[in-house]
Amino acid sequence: MPTQDEVLGYFDTLSNWGRWGDDDERGTLNHITDDVRLAAARAVRHGRSVSCAWEVAVPAELERSTTACPCAADMPGAENMPEHFHADRRWGFSSERLGISFHGNTITHLDAPCHIFWDGAMYNGRSHSFVDAATGSAWAAVTAAADGIVTRGVLLDVAAARDVSWLEPGQAVFPDDLEEAERRQGVQVRPGDAVLLRTGYGRFRHENGAASGFRQAGWHASCLPWLHERGVALIGADTPQDAQPSGYDDVLMPVHAVGLVAMGLWILDNCDLEACVTTAAELDQWDFQLAVAPVRFAGTSGSPVNPIVTF
Repeated sequence: MPTQDEVLGYFDTLSNWGRWGDDDERGTLNHITDDVRLAAARAVRHGRSVSCAWEVAVPAELERSTTACPCAADMPGAENMPEHFHADRRWGFSSERLGISFHGNTITHLDAPCHIFWDGAMYNGRSHSFVDAATGSAWAAVTAAADGIVTRGVLLDVAAARDVSWLEPGQAVFPDDLEEAERRQGVQVRPGDAVLLRTGYGRFRHENGAASGFRQAGWHASCLPWLHERGVALIGADTPQDAQPSGYDDVLMPVHAVGLVAMGLWILDNCDLEACVTTAAELDQWDFQLAVAPVRFAGTSGSPVNPIVTF
């Protein structure tokens, strides 16, 4: 169990600042080479795909304004359309205006490195002042992953390794748990991989609804050196990652803080891994191709996403 001083030291010992150049905004996505993508393609052995995202309740988690126009020629502003537009009286349409706050504990989303600051700095030493209220972030925004994240993914089912339906809120996952899950499942995390951590919270949420409060199972800070040494490109979990409470008075969310700021480690929060684990167990296959395509929101600290696993 690392001390708080050791965890604070991770900002230096696990730092990737300058590793891929002083102007790098992609962080650990640099681990995903062409060879890694080819290995991910070879992991597709059955052709079956599943989503790892929760359905978003609209309205509820999103603000919604929907317009239905049975005949488009009658819509407001139609008078400004070309003449032939008015002659077609048969087609209509529906459209939406959506407002979303995707960071938090509910919606499946991707965190870009600019999402978190530490001592006023973000990944690769840029100041928090690179983030502007009007234009967003000029550094390490989600658009740094505009080409998508396609890599080999590995699901580590720690709940099953501990022989429980789900980890209880506040329980942490340690490196020994990760290696026991590897051993049990006959798989090994390699450089460039995405690691999806199953605590079982997805099952709890399906059966009981989303939990309230700020206690959750997740990665313990001691996993950070393990992820760094393995060359992991992306982590995801069925919770918002960090075990809460973290166990450290001065580091509320060490996985987010050290991961995003020091390592440039991209993060998938709030995955639904239940279909993934069911399929993996049925096929006895715990590695797969993972595809994550964030929306190219300019200057944004993340994006809602629908991660797709293909076995």
